[in-house]
Amino acid sequence: MLELRGVVKLFSLTPAVNKVSFIARAGEVTGYLGPNGSGKSTTLKMITGLLDPTEGQILFNGVPIQQDRISYKQRLGYVPEEPQLYPHLTGAEYLEMVGQLRGIPDRILSEKVDGFLHLLSLHPDRHVQISSYSKGMRQKILLAAALLHNPDLILLDEPFSGLDVSSGLVLRGLIRELAAHGKVVLFSSHELETVERVSHRIVILHKGRVVANDSIEQLRELMSLPTLEDIFSQLAVEQDTASVTREMLELIER
Repeated sequence: MLELRGVVKLFSLTPAVNKVSFIARAGEVTGYLGPNGSGKSTTLKMITGLLDPTEGQILFNGVPIQQDRISYKQRLGYVPEEPQLYPHLTGAEYLEMVGQLRGIPDRILSEKVDGFLHLLSLHPDRHVQISSYSKGMRQKILLAAALLHNPDLILLDEPFSGLDVSSGLVLRGLIRELAAHGKVVLFSSHELETVERVSHRIVILHKGRVVANDSIEQLRELMSLPTLEDIFSQLAVEQDTASVTREMLELIER
């Protein structure tokens, strides 16, 4: 179980994340939503340990993550919003490097790397430098690298970025299966339909604060709205999107 208790992150005394509290449970997919600039990626970076909270606590299975950072990170798999890869390495070399850093035995690592490359349709390009990969191919490498060591906690920040329809369907099913196998999955995406399909629980962030934290069914019933998109628009979108659309069309047609 991942738990955030009153987490705050200040940048130049301005709160990017403000008193955020929620629980992501094993066996469930928790969708973490919010407009650009709402504090989602900052939250995820604090959960990974890349950033320290200004206030509050982050716990995994009841233990503060800073108590033993090495042990915690050994149980963590993270797909960041922006891919940070070594472009001079090939796809196979990158995964082998990550696996070695994770301490995966050579024989098992070789099987896993070869398996991921086949299943993600990257095997023909396994010896091609990552600098030549498309965005979708790089995203697949990030996903494989995050899952190589069978982590207990999986953080996905816009994991569908650049993926084609087929790969997106595979990932959607994989996210559900990872949760079904007892993983804690925290999943941030702008693809609301996908979030709605795979998530058991939704946390919505707006201006650094949690404005919703419940199951989709409970949120629908509470707000009398039929879809997650409607709920998100009501809670976290300040613009009158229909009005903005009309004005943009008028501007285009001048």
